[in-house]
Amino acid sequence: MGCKVAGYWLFFIALAVVYLLPGPDMILLLQTGARQGKGAALATAVGLGIARGCHVALAALGLATLFKVAPWTFDVVRLVGAAYLLWIGIQCLRTTLLPNLNGAQASSGKSHWRAAIQRGLLTNLLNPKALLFCSVLLPQFINPEAGPVLAQFATLGVILVGVGLLFDSAYALAGAALGRWLQRSPSAQRLQQWLFGSLLIGFAVRLTFVQQA
Repeated sequence: MGCKVAGYWLFFIALAVVYLLPGPDMILLLQTGARQGKGAALATAVGLGIARGCHVALAALGLATLFKVAPWTFDVVRLVGAAYLLWIGIQCLRTTLLPNLNGAQASSGKSHWRAAIQRGLLTNLLNPKALLFCSVLLPQFINPEAGPVLAQFATLGVILVGVGLLFDSAYALAGAALGRWLQRSPSAQRLQQWLFGSLLIGFAVRLTFVQQA
């Protein structure tokens, strides 16, 4: 039992290190929080959580093996994901200065939150590196002698998604706080816009040229 708990703690630490690294998910949450407020950013975090749950399920089903057997499937997902990140980055660069966040939040409806959830879902789901990450990390913490493998996969998946939601919620709230601060400075708003847009485009370019391990 003690070894099992220690394994879960190691898994938690490994996840924390990964979630602290800057990536498209983090930038998307900060950008959404800054421009659309806390509600939209938290909805985006929900979309990211759903995508990670899908990646865990796909990893358990062995979809990563398909990438090995048919490399063109990895390339298709990779290029579609890169195109989507590129589109988001360009949209970020083309947007005007920040609206009044209080007004934006007041006018937020189901369609607004649904779009935010979809944006988070597609950003992570169309990143084949996220699936490969789950496929590589999760089996390292699976012990066939500790019980049903599927149950262990499910437990680790819940931890992965839960820890991700904790970090994503923190980034969403940080982005909303950043947006409130940026309201006072149009020049800082423009700098934030170009910085986040350029980072998203940079992640798209990097994903375009990434090779399957």
